[in-house]
Formats: sequence, C-alpha cells, structure tokens
Amino acid sequence: MDIKLNNHFLEVKETYLFSDIAKRVKQFHENNPEREIIRMGIGDVTLPLPASITAAMEDAVKEMSDKASFHGYPPEYGYDFLRNAVSDHYKELGVNVSPETVYVSDGAKSDLGNFPDILGDNPVIIPDPVYPVYVDSNIMNGRKISFVNGSKENDFLPAPPADTNIEPSVIYICSPNNPTGAVYSYEGLTAWVEFALNTGSLIIFDAAYEAFISEDKPHTIYEIKGAENCAVEISSFSKFAGFTGMRCGWTIVPDTLEAGGIKLSKFWARRQATKFNGVSYITQKGAAASLSGKGLEDCRSNIAYYKRNASALAEVFSSKGIYYTGGINSPYIWLKCPDNMGGWDFFDHILNKFGIVGTPGEGFGANGSGYFRLTAFGSYENTLKACEYFKTL
Repeated sequence: MDIKLNNHFLEVKETYLFSDIAKRVKQFHENNPEREIIRMGIGDVTLPLPASITAAMEDAVKEMSDKASFHGYPPEYGYDFLRNAVSDHYKELGVNVSPETVYVSDGAKSDLGNFPDILGDNPVIIPDPVYPVYVDSNIMNGRKISFVNGSKENDFLPAPPADTNIEPSVIYICSPNNPTGAVYSYEGLTAWVEFALNTGSLIIFDAAYEAFISEDKPHTIYEIKGAENCAVEISSFSKFAGFTGMRCGWTIVPDTLEAGGIKLSKFWARRQATKFNGVSYITQKGAAASLSGKGLEDCRSNIAYYKRNASALAEVFSSKGIYYTGGINSPYIWLKCPDNMGGWDFFDHILNKFGIVGTPGEGFGANGSGYFRLTAFGSYENTLKACEYFKTL
C-alpha cells in the first residue's frame, strides 16, 4: 500500500507496560506450574459487584425484554437518571456540577485518551512518574511534552513550574495519583489552578480514585476556587463500584471553559456524538445504583476492604523503614526498592523468591527508576501472605 500512516505511533513504546509484565508472569508460571502467584501488579478489582448493583442491572435486563420498556441506542451523553446521579454525587462533595455538563462514557481511560481530539497543537505538561495513557495519547497526536518531576523530596507531588511566562498548556493531574498513591492537599492543588489561570492553560484532572480519600484532601478539583474556569474532570466507576469489566465513567466539561470564544463543551459534545455510541442502559442503571442508598453503602464497604489491604502493606514498610507513598488515601503503595535495586530487578527478585507480581516504577517514567508499585486489589488473605514475605526483605 502507498497510504500514509500516523508516524507518531512509532514514537510510542512498542509494547504496553502491563503487556510486558503479563509475558514475564506467563513465562514464570510455565516454568513453575506448582508455584502460587500473588498478583499485586495491575490495578484491577477482585471483589464481585455488590448484589444491590447487579439487582438494578437485572431489573434493567427485564425491561429490555418488554416492548413497552425496551431501550435502543442510549443517549450519546448518558441517560438523564445517571447524569443527575453524578450531579448529586458532586453535591455531596460540596460543589455544584450541572447535569448538562456531565458526559457519560465507557471509562476514564477512554476519555483521557480521547480528549486530545478536541485540542489543538498545545504544549503538554505531565508529572513524572505518570499513568502511561497521558503520555502515549499525546505522543500519538504529535504533541510536545514536558515533565514536572515527582520525587522523594516532594513526596511525589510536584508543584507547578515557577515560570508563568510560558505558552498556554494542557496539564494532566491525577489525585489520588496512579502510580504513587500520593494525594494533593488543598494548597497544592490551588497552586496548580492558579498556575493554569495565570497562564491560560487547561487542567485535565483525573479523579478516578477519589472514593479512597479519607483524610482532609480535595475529592474534586472543583473544590478549588476558579477551577471551573480552567479544568476538566474525568472520573470512573471502575475502582469505586468495581466496574473494570462493565466500563462506565464520566467527564465534566463546565460551560465556563472557553478557548478563542468557543466553549470546550461544544467540541466535546460534537466529538462524542460523532465517535461514540453511548453506554448501555443496563450498565448505566448499575452505575446509578452505586451512587446512592444500599449500592453506595456496599461500594464503600468494598473500598474499605481494599484500604485494609493497603494499610497492612503500609504497616510492613513503615516498620522496616522502607520509604513509600500511598496506602492511606489510595489503593496503591509506591515504595523505594531495597538495596538500591532497579524496578525490574526487584520485579524479578520478588517474583522468583515469593511469587509476588508488582509493577516496576520504570514503566511510569524516568523518575520511577528504583521504585515499585503494589496494588491492594487482591484478597486480604493473599495480602497478608505478601506482608509476611515482605517482612523478610
């Protein structure tokens, strides 16, 4: 063929981080079929969906078998009942978000990857270490990326650049952070909002792990004064309600966000109407059930289960004097590899010695070198086994 390709794809790493991990684990299992594997790598939930949520979905299935209540194509921006439920969720957090600014999608990862579609050739600022989708989706679009450094010195919560005499930029912030589990304070997040307002920049705020926050930290960027004039927020039911296999999330695009006299919501609405066919009625019914009543209570119970796992891991690393972030307001532990080991060396070490799978920090950027991410999404029993192993490090 003589067609042209988007050669920016050649600039992206050839394989995805978690694909590399899966290959190594598969090889280990083939060589050691009798060994138990404790999976603490990919951030996938393991508890089943609460019965209160599946009951709502079962009712929706029954509606689909009745001509009077059958639903075909869903609205491209989400059913009103779910957009209203998300709006009410923000009211519980103390902020006003209009249902009309809520755009339901098939997950935060999709929206994070798709949002660059509506943006021009702007510079991009991304913290390092970082969730790979932020970087890869912008490389695929040929964007120029600069990094702000997360490190032990700033507890992996980098502040904005000191120089505000820069081009308007697109800024990615994740809090609670994936991979580090660190959470911005009100002061830390305010600094980023003020930076964006002073430079005419846009923040894309990833709040997928908001439900894990228990300390006095901002749950949404809209708790920060002025954020409605500079920030889009993307969130998900994946970790909150266990919807990793169901796929449902949302993006908030305030009507106050404008560039060149054009509302960003106009472009995002058009993009979604053209390229996205909506989330199924059944899935949205389950999502709505998770935001109130028994469904909300059950989801919080599942989150408490995972947080108990994280707390157990954090206790071990604290007792051993191993530096880490996360574990309090997040399902992730981000630890400094012992004995100055590299992340991949530590990966091989604990896999071969203990059968534990984690994620090397190098997969999240240059500043992840020598660090390691563990997830608390496994069973409590396996987490306690892992804790006993880690006590011998």
